Amino acid sequence: MFTLSSITIITLLLSTAVMLLASLLSKKTIMDREKNSPYECGFDPKGTARLPFSLRFFLIAVIFLIFDVEITLLLPIASVMNITNTFSWMITSLLFLLILLLGLYYEWLQGALDWSE
Repeated sequence: MFTLSSITIITLLLSTAVMLLASLLSKKTIMDREKNSPYECGFDPKGTARLPFSLRFFLIAVIFLIFDVEITLLLPIASVMNITNTFSWMITSLLFLLILLLGLYYEWLQGALDWSE
């Protein structure tokens, strides 16, 4: 009835028709400066790339990443509790939390967590 080559041709034609129809239906109808811009974050893409960058924002972002990674290290502690010695589990988790709290306290004392100047 149908050969492999005819099925392949029909499949290619059908997929091409669907892609063309999707392309026509997804066209932008209103063209403005923001929609034509490659960035929708408020930066002017044609301006200079050497704009001053807030060092405070960068420091807060790095602190967030550090504490985010530490949370991924905290999650397995709860699941390991049942298969290890309770005393060694408690000492390890308390030591890890103490290091986290000391780091947070140090960042707080240095003023890295202050949003206003």
